[in-house]
Amino acid sequence: NRALPVNVPGLQNVAAIAAGGSHTCALTTGGAVKCWGRNDYGQLGDGTRTARTRPVDVLGLSSGVTAIAAGGYHTCAVLAGGGAKCWGWNISGQLGDNTTQYRTSPVTVLGLAAPISAVDAGWEHTCALTTGGAVQCWGSNASGQLGDGTTEDRWTPVTVSGLASGVVAVAAGDQHTCAATTAGAVWCWGANGS
Repeated sequence: NRALPVNVPGLQNVAAIAAGGSHTCALTTGGAVKCWGRNDYGQLGDGTRTARTRPVDVLGLSSGVTAIAAGGYHTCAVLAGGGAKCWGWNISGQLGDNTTQYRTSPVTVLGLAAPISAVDAGWEHTCALTTGGAVQCWGSNASGQLGDGTTEDRWTPVTVSGLASGVVAVAAGDQHTCAATTAGAVWCWGANGS
């Protein structure tokens, strides 16, 4: 453990960073993704389940990525064409590939209604912002964190009720989700125990 910042070796030209439950990923200016840390569910995306103390390349994502997000034990990336890929823990379908199988390398998110511009990963759910300002979510829904009016897990994306347009940002927490609108309002849904 470190009480002061230390340099991460092997990284250059980093454009964005995302920290998950026990892993971290970086997006380079060239559109590549590199990850390090805990990897027991394949959340580093290098095709293994071996923990890494230094950044490793995510398989198949050496270019063409525009945004990244790290969840509890899964990771997702937005592709330049507006699609998404996710990898790692998938117990509730949070990878969006219509299964609950863990994946040690990226798989395509199925059923996105439109090209996406951003993604955020919660503990066991994932949400994306479409280029048209809608929000879609998938994965665990025990507390209603997918916003579709149910508490059923979804293995592929569903559109959040009432947010089919006008959203500029989305953030996924442990069991809740929030969105900011073009009007400057914030909408939230899911767990509310605190």
